[in-house]
Amino acid sequence: RITERLGLEETSRIMKLQILCSIQGHQPQHFTATQAAQGPIQPGLEPLQGWTGHPQPLWAVKCIEVVEAYIERIREVNPLINAVVKDRFEEALQEARQVDQLLAEGRTDDSLEKYPFLGVPFTVKEAFSLHGMPNTSGLVKRRCVIAATDAIVVGRMKQAGAIPLGVTNCSELCMWFESSNKVYGRTNNPYNLQHIAGGSSGGEGSVLAAACSVIGVGSDVGGSIRMPAFFNGVFGHKPTTGVVPNDGQFPIAQGVRRSFLCTGPMCRYAEDLEPMLRVMAGPEVHKLKLDENVSLEKIKFFCMDHDGGSMFVYPVEKEILQAQKKVVEHLESDLGVQVQRVSIHKMKYSFQIWSAMMSSQDSDGTEAQCFTELLGDHGKPVWPLWELLKWLVGMSSHTLPAIALGLTEKVMKLSPSLNAKLVSMGKSLQTEMETLLGTDGVLLYPPHPTVAPRHHYPICMPFNFAYTAIFNVLGLPVTQCPLGLSSEGLPLGIQLVAASYNDRLTLAVARYLEEAFGGWVPPGKA
Repeated sequence: RITERLGLEETSRIMKLQILCSIQGHQPQHFTATQAAQGPIQPGLEPLQGWTGHPQPLWAVKCIEVVEAYIERIREVNPLINAVVKDRFEEALQEARQVDQLLAEGRTDDSLEKYPFLGVPFTVKEAFSLHGMPNTSGLVKRRCVIAATDAIVVGRMKQAGAIPLGVTNCSELCMWFESSNKVYGRTNNPYNLQHIAGGSSGGEGSVLAAACSVIGVGSDVGGSIRMPAFFNGVFGHKPTTGVVPNDGQFPIAQGVRRSFLCTGPMCRYAEDLEPMLRVMAGPEVHKLKLDENVSLEKIKFFCMDHDGGSMFVYPVEKEILQAQKKVVEHLESDLGVQVQRVSIHKMKYSFQIWSAMMSSQDSDGTEAQCFTELLGDHGKPVWPLWELLKWLVGMSSHTLPAIALGLTEKVMKLSPSLNAKLVSMGKSLQTEMETLLGTDGVLLYPPHPTVAPRHHYPICMPFNFAYTAIFNVLGLPVTQCPLGLSSEGLPLGIQLVAASYNDRLTLAVARYLEEAFGGWVPPGKA
């Protein structure tokens, strides 16, 4: 069981700030990024002493106090979870003072529209460039690499007024679902330190769940946003392919992988997903038609309990199935809809399809960069068998999962005819899913066969990520939604899937399920 230090209730300063900053009088504990950046005095807020009633956002809590509270929180619990691997606290405090100065001058009418996240603290996955911060992606050979610029999405968040607190841990080269590497060590799950935080955006999942940050930037090529969001009981969204730019992160996606890698938002509260997505997508956001109203009663809901019984993947745990069943029952009783159960045969081959499509050529014949080349980081490609021997005697600078992935990649290339067949199956599955979901469909699907496993266990169940990975190669938008805690006190959850460019449907359903099932549960309350 996690120590009481990770219980949000024990951090009285943050709780007081959240109560003061609430604009939802009936839910004072909910301090979302959207609420934090809103304008004039609202019900539940006390105006500053001497306030004359002029419609200016004179807050009882200043930006500097909010940022200080989150810095204090990080310093308190990060020694336990090891999520933030490099901070920029001094810079963040200076930027918070600038926000307070802006507000004190009364220049808020234009500012709040121009800066929708004005003064909101956020964190960034270390794989993204954040000026002045390391950008190693957990690779020892990049230990000395410092970002000289911001990734596009990071720059857009900063331009929207958000204040970065630091960068968070990931798996080596972002290709494993436990965030552990030889540069920063291992990140722990705030609900139980003996369990994983997921990967590769595991640092983000952990830091958000532990209430050390308000919102975060993650990336996803096989479930790297959604698995950490699931394991840590927060929200995460993998957007439709090609809407949010991936520029400015390492490794840089090449070939077909440019179509599979997605950058997206992570947060504790569902209502923050859409405004983050708007900022991160920039001019491409119009493709998602987020301004269109969503009528939940008119959505066609589909449900699939498992992948059909893949020999490579563990069976879905009973509590995850029960949580999904409760969602189905609630949708049918509360909205009056009929949730249709479906069985999509090709989903049984999710892992094989993802693996084949990740290593396939794109339309102009360009091949994806080999993982062994990425491990070499512009040097000689790593020889995985030799690295395995070195690892056995404690001499390798790489993690075992990275070495194993290099070996798997070599094996996959031994059968080009089988790979071609699997790529064709993937394209057929994509057409089948798009047809099924149409413009008004949402699929309910498990995010993983198990709740967050113990550290090192993923190496014994290496292909379980197929439950999330399949949607990367299909290009579909997916929102990960928390559904309370298991009997072990570990988060439960569900994936919400829609057809391409229908992100607004999954985001709307996530907001609805948060209200129905409670959303994020503070660690220590289990």
